[in-house]
Amino acid sequence: MIPFADLRAAHAEVAEEVSEGFARVLRDTAFVQGPDVAAFEEEFAAFSGVPHCVGVGNGTDAIELALRALNPPAGASAVLPANTFVATAEAVVRAGLRPLLADCDDDHLLLDPSAAATAVAPGTVAVLPVHLYGQQAPMGPVHTLAGRRGLAVLEDAAQSQGSAQDGRPPLALAATSFYPGKNLGAYGEAGAVLTSAPGLARAVRLLTNHGSEEKYVHETLGFNSRLDTLQAVVLRAKLKRLARWNDLRRAAADRYATLLDGIDGVRLPRTAPGNLHVWHLYVIRVPQRDRVAAALREAGVQVQIHYPVPIHLQPAFRDLGHGPGDFPVTETAAGEILSLPMHPHLTASQQEQVAEALDKALRQL
Repeated sequence: MIPFADLRAAHAEVAEEVSEGFARVLRDTAFVQGPDVAAFEEEFAAFSGVPHCVGVGNGTDAIELALRALNPPAGASAVLPANTFVATAEAVVRAGLRPLLADCDDDHLLLDPSAAATAVAPGTVAVLPVHLYGQQAPMGPVHTLAGRRGLAVLEDAAQSQGSAQDGRPPLALAATSFYPGKNLGAYGEAGAVLTSAPGLARAVRLLTNHGSEEKYVHETLGFNSRLDTLQAVVLRAKLKRLARWNDLRRAAADRYATLLDGIDGVRLPRTAPGNLHVWHLYVIRVPQRDRVAAALREAGVQVQIHYPVPIHLQPAFRDLGHGPGDFPVTETAAGEILSLPMHPHLTASQQEQVAEALDKALRQL
């Protein structure tokens, strides 16, 4: 079996450091908001090139809390891509905003800025570009749109830790997830909000801790969504290795590009000009995707689909009033996309087996 992700191999690299860190936390009984949380926040902020990082309970909370920190008025809305994980739209609704969906571009499956501009409506206060699969959405055009229409920009960066983009505006506000399978993954649920604005950082930090900065004094209604100290230990150990692991992902993506080139029926992923991709996922497009996926699994290759049902066709979002055909690029891609095994410990031999199995599956269609 060729695993889709190899968390065991990643753990083996950090096991000793994590064990020592866990022992330190247990010895000091620093279970909630221990020193490792503050240390990780400082280290990840520096890694991300922003002054402020606030650790939270998970990536969905990170999006919601960042939106709440903007203090949107009642009845506000936010624009986001139809091609994203449900958490992006879910968090928008949980923050009290109405999701306004926009189609993606056909080459990279990222938010299409022209579609986003069309989606903006009276009462729209924010746009949420999603850095899908490991590369950043087109932030220059997104910021141009935001500036023209007076919108806040909240980046969903759950899949892009360590990515970069030439000429993009400085990061103002972003939310990320440290779900175990992410490039920087915890050993459970964890997330963070990144920002260049001290006021937003303070607002998020209040919200994460029952609206309190001083014990038993609550300035606002908040939540219990603090980064767990044990998860911070894991994240600190992995952060030291993230740049190298991302380099290994890029090398694996280059190998796939060579191995899959020329296989009839495969549409390879593309990196947008100016983007430094970190390949959280390696997503190809193939005909009769479900048959191909079944054949690969039968051959011992773990594959996944990110994501088979677009937001506007999810039962939970039927009240948005959309139906089939409303976002054609997203819908077409949803029937073709297939995520191949991708992780830092993927071997050349394993990738050769994936390519052989894929070629065979397509020939049998």
